[in-house]
Amino acid sequence: MLKIPGYEDGPLVQGTAYLDDPLFWPVHLGSCLRQEDAQRAAFGADWDAAMELYHVLSAEREWPVFSVPLSSGHTIHVVYRNIEGDRGVDYLIHHPAWSAAETLAVDDGHFMGPGMAWPELLSTARQSATEGVADPDARLVLLFPTLGDARLPDDARVALTIALGALTLIEEPAEVASMLLENQGQWAPAHWRLADGVCINDGGHSYRNPGNAFALPEGRLLEISNALNGGEATDHQTSG
Repeated sequence: MLKIPGYEDGPLVQGTAYLDDPLFWPVHLGSCLRQEDAQRAAFGADWDAAMELYHVLSAEREWPVFSVPLSSGHTIHVVYRNIEGDRGVDYLIHHPAWSAAETLAVDDGHFMGPGMAWPELLSTARQSATEGVADPDARLVLLFPTLGDARLPDDARVALTIALGALTLIEEPAEVASMLLENQGQWAPAHWRLADGVCINDGGHSYRNPGNAFALPEGRLLEISNALNGGEATDHQTSG
């Protein structure tokens, strides 16, 4: 049984095998596909099969975990929290020196986030890894639900389209990419800025907004910023 320090809620199992199923990706992105047109474009004729996969992923007896190692030594864990009546996906980050993992974002009915700006998502996706989820496209789409960025670069749609085209059977990946970027996560897109070397945002539900009473401690915010950005954050990696 897998263990994540400080996260002792359920029977964690390795979920890597699901990544080879093209239907996994639209199922995983379900909370970002809220409109009927978006669901139709993403699932097409595979709706019933997708719902079957969702029920497997959300079974209480096993909680799939997908681990994304970073070059800094940190690891992002994506956990399907399969508690009846309280299902959701938790996005955690941990370092071996920490006594417990920290939460970046929570994708459920009581959502918390955003957890990343677009440049951080792209940086995290492109960091090399020899274990866990190593494919850049898979890392990008797996972590996409943590995104909340009010200012996206022009090439964001292109990067997401390429990833969806590589991983899924979606007929019009560019159309779905546009819909996803218009409906980032369950929160309002946040504005990100650099403050004393730390990437922070103004999201009212974000652990990375120091103005929130539940925000992560200052030291953790700095360490997480550096880890996600592959080093120290710089001004061009923030959005205003």
